[in-house]
Amino acid sequence: MPVMLVAQSRAIVSHAWPILIAQLASMGMMVIDTVLLGHHSTIDLAAVAVGGGIYIAVVFALVGILQAIAPTVAHHVGAGRHAEVAGALQQTVWLALALSLPGMLILWFPDPVLALSTIEPAVDEKLRLYLRILACGMPAALLYRTFYSFCNALRQPRPLMLISLCNTLVHGGLAWLLVSGTLGEPLGALGCGISNAVVNWIGCALAALWVARSPALARYHPFANWQAPRWQTIRELLRLGLPMGFSNFVEITSFTLIALFVAQLGATAVAGHRIVANLAALCYMLPLAIAIATLAQVGQAAGARDWKRARAAIAAGVLLAAGLSTLLGGLLWLGAEPVVRAYTNDTSVRAVALALIGYIALYQFFDAVQTVAGYALRGYKITLAPMLVHTVAFWGVGLFGGWWLAFHGSTPMGVEGFWLASLVSLVVAALAIGVILLRTLRAKGAESPVAATRR
Repeated sequence: MPVMLVAQSRAIVSHAWPILIAQLASMGMMVIDTVLLGHHSTIDLAAVAVGGGIYIAVVFALVGILQAIAPTVAHHVGAGRHAEVAGALQQTVWLALALSLPGMLILWFPDPVLALSTIEPAVDEKLRLYLRILACGMPAALLYRTFYSFCNALRQPRPLMLISLCNTLVHGGLAWLLVSGTLGEPLGALGCGISNAVVNWIGCALAALWVARSPALARYHPFANWQAPRWQTIRELLRLGLPMGFSNFVEITSFTLIALFVAQLGATAVAGHRIVANLAALCYMLPLAIAIATLAQVGQAAGARDWKRARAAIAAGVLLAAGLSTLLGGLLWLGAEPVVRAYTNDTSVRAVALALIGYIALYQFFDAVQTVAGYALRGYKITLAPMLVHTVAFWGVGLFGGWWLAFHGSTPMGVEGFWLASLVSLVVAALAIGVILLRTLRAKGAESPVAATRR
């Protein structure tokens, strides 16, 4: 087992670091928006904080459904069913196109979501325009994430890393030109939205081109003999993907909906929360990259029914993510002041952000454990139980508990109440999903092992 653990650790690290860079590059677009608008206008920053939170919640809920392609393809490869890989991709593309329509409608008509909180009129006007522009890039965003998950399931993350870096560089230049007014009137939040939509289509085109032309994927013939929609395959994707999408939605909204509630406390509180939420999302990219790599290893091992290799992959993923995330939390705590100062010149916003950073430094360990454990279960094609845990932990403990701590109780805590509740929710999720994973490992260990001949 120690030899296999080392081998799996190396495989996960080799797979995870390009994913991490790609994810950080994608998150870099959010950082660029936050920094540009933090120095441009607090109103624009608040609009993107609220509007961006809604957009992320919608996109990643839909992307979660499409991520069903990852365990599906990993199992096909592990079992040697290479001829079925292209069909899984093509059916997921059809599903992505179908899901883009409701996604666009939600962004174009956000009133039911915005009704959850009272938002300043100036912020409301800007965020509505911002969301409508982002809606134009929705199909591209979903297709790009489909190709992204497909490549990661086949352990081919590096080309997508390069595409993500290209997207971020293009966005940085275009957003700066539009926000600053170098090309005309300063557009603020509107400029960030235009740049995001344009970059989504560029990334989608580049990813599709690479999947179609890549020698590394040629054996699977991804776009050959294109299939019409097949309900049986799509139904299986939905069976796996709907709980995954809802898990993503619950987890993301437990954080992004905070911005809607915090909007009642004014633009300064929203802007400070936006900075810390941005940092939390950046930190999350580390365990997420390791979790995605772990899913690929577990999925392929499970497809080959090599339960010993699957257990080694899970152990390696959890140890790597928990250790590195804990270290990252400590570094963030130590460097809090210069990091926050880089985001904004507003001393009031900085004060709010500095008061919240301790919470995200503390919860790194628990976030890492629950993330890798959840993705490992996805590698086994177990998605419903983690969804139920996420719903109770993140909505029940995190969001409702945070609302109560923020606005009620003996001493209302304001925005800090949400972050304290988020810390507790991650502890609950880590414990509960960890128990489910341990039971799964015991159940698989009791089955007759079938030695895998493929790696």
